[in-house]
Parts: sequence; C-alpha cells; structure tokens
Amino acid sequence: MPDTLVAPTETFHRPASIDEELRATAEVRFLDLPPRPAAMLDGEGPPEESSFAPRLPGLYATAWTLRFALKCRGILTKVGPLEGLWWTVDGTTDLDVILAPGRDLWRWTLLIGLPNAAEPAELEAAVEAGRARLAAPYAGNLRIETLAEGRVAQVLHLGPYATERPTIERLHATIAATGLRPRGRHHELYLGDPRRSAPDRLRTIIRQPVE
Repeated sequence: MPDTLVAPTETFHRPASIDEELRATAEVRFLDLPPRPAAMLDGEGPPEESSFAPRLPGLYATAWTLRFALKCRGILTKVGPLEGLWWTVDGTTDLDVILAPGRDLWRWTLLIGLPNAAEPAELEAAVEAGRARLAAPYAGNLRIETLAEGRVAQVLHLGPYATERPTIERLHATIAATGLRPRGRHHELYLGDPRRSAPDRLRTIIRQPVE
C-alpha cells in the first residue's frame, strides 16, 4: 500500500509473542488472534514517504522504550514490524480501500504491536517517550490502543507495494469461498527492512478480519 517505507535505524526485530502471526505464506491462512496493545498514529492521503517518515520516530521510540522497561523486569521481548490499517474518508473498508481511484480519500493508521506483559505505567512512560520524538502536529495523536481483530485471513505478498492488488483479490476470493465475509479494516504488516530489499523482494502480510 505505501509508496515507500522508512525503516528504523535500530536492528529490526519481531515480537516473540506474535511469531505465529508472522509465519505467512503465499497460501491464505485463517488465524484467531488475541487482543494486543499497539502504539498508533493516524494519517491521511497518499502514502508518500513524506507522510510516513515524520511519524516513525515516535512509534519506534515507544516500542523500544517499552522493550527496555520490560527487560529491566527480566521479560525479554522484541520490537515488531511496522503495520498499517487502511480505509477511506467515508468509512469504506475492505477491497474498496485498495481499488478506490482517489488516493486522496485514503485514511490510515500506522502502528507497532506491543507486548501484553506491559503494565499501565510502563505503557504510559513509553508513549510519553514517543511523543518527545515527534513534532507538535503528531505528538498529540500518538496513543496506545488495544487491537482486537479476532478471526482473520492473511496471505504473504512478495513484491512492490503497487502490485498488491492480485494478492488482495485472491485473499478476498478465498474468504468468500469459505462462507465468511470481511469486517473491519484492511491490515498490512511490513516485514524486513525496505532500505535493504529490492522492490521485488519486499514482503508484506495482507490481513483481513473476517466473520
């Protein structure tokens, strides 16, 4: 979905608690996901690098601050991948968010999943550290919310973000074939470091909550 992504300067890690969620393949899989906290920041319009880049320091500062706080309690975790929720200005979700002709209508939330082991005070301290890394227009929007998707279908897309459409259509066709239907927002998880990957080697998990 994004045109480009700016990776963090730190080593990229995945949270041990969601390893199963990240074992996506080209075959569509159905999973039941537990609720988890996530650091979130909203945006709108075309997903240019200039839109994403100012938000990333706050998200990664939140995630890394929490990781170190938990390590001090003897709980070892890893910082997970950048993720995105996508919809349109009128609330439309699912396939329409990808196929809509006007990218100016897009709305999105960037997020990084956080460990369930965190205490409320640790979460608050982490988000304050994240806000300190953001310019005024973004600091007030950084927050931690619970992401509760439940039953989802997901598939791995290999290649440029601009070529996701056939993968997304196949995902939705599989959902329909099983008698389920999409609900909630289109969800993408961006694996690896896009700075070090050729466009045809980019890996993106395409996820859709279902009912």
